[in-house]
Amino acid sequence: MKLFVPSQYSRAAGAGMGEHRPVPAASRGSRRREAGMATAEYAIATLAACGFAGLLLVLMRSDEVRGLLLGIVRRALSVG
Repeated sequence: MKLFVPSQYSRAAGAGMGEHRPVPAASRGSRRREAGMATAEYAIATLAACGFAGLLLVLMRSDEVRGLLLGIVRRALSVG
């Protein structure tokens, strides 16, 4: 009985259930080299998001920005 190993086989176009064709060895090797790429990309995006959040926090704590936002909210809530 043959076992299905996803890293070595893929669905052939138009193949019925259980029919698979081998994936070339070159393709398998490139997948192994790129296995950690998604993790590294998520780490970089997370660091960028944390940096942006820190910048926004510094800006929101400043008196100028706080006054500007408070003025916008007061105008929006004022009657007439």
